Amino acid sequence: MSELHVINHPLICHKLSIMRSKDTPSKDFRTLLDEISMLMGYEVTANLPLEDYEIETPICKSIQKRLSGKKPAIVPILRAGLGMVDGLLKLMPNARVGHIGLYRDPETHEPVEYYCKMPPDISERYVIVVDPMLATGGSASDALGMVKKYGAERLVLMCLVAAPEGVKKVMEDHPDVDIFCAALDERLNDHAYIVPGLGDAGDRIFGTK
Repeated sequence: MSELHVINHPLICHKLSIMRSKDTPSKDFRTLLDEISMLMGYEVTANLPLEDYEIETPICKSIQKRLSGKKPAIVPILRAGLGMVDGLLKLMPNARVGHIGLYRDPETHEPVEYYCKMPPDISERYVIVVDPMLATGGSASDALGMVKKYGAERLVLMCLVAAPEGVKKVMEDHPDVDIFCAALDERLNDHAYIVPGLGDAGDRIFGTK
């Protein structure tokens, strides 16, 4: 069964509280999202497999550890998910990056697909699907399903702020996928926005509102 991991490190909590403020400008919002993504990356990648290999230090030969197999893949859900990629790439510069384009229909609040591009060997990689907001869970669930169609079997979902409704949706649809978030908020409002949330992450990242 999938698990929800709330990463409430003091630095993450502090930075997220600044992001929530409506007075935080886009430049600072982007910087904080990048920083939080990198901090969360330590937890999200904590179970990556390791293997032994031999090196020679200035003193002697030694058996040490390195990541085993292919490097992870990062798959942002466009467009807001793009704001989380660079933070993870700072930890894993050799990771591959796929892209999934989904938008939420303003009337039905259901996700609509418009783009999908994956690394050709994604089935062999540990896949981190990223999106700052897990609201209704529709977009995240669809995105995870799309990645699975390419053969991926080891997936996690990483988001900044989650609503209980979205967590429930993803766990029901994908009981094999763990969810990592920085905060589990109260609920969704009548417009399917997370409360208290931080508004529309895409608009705040790119300054489009």
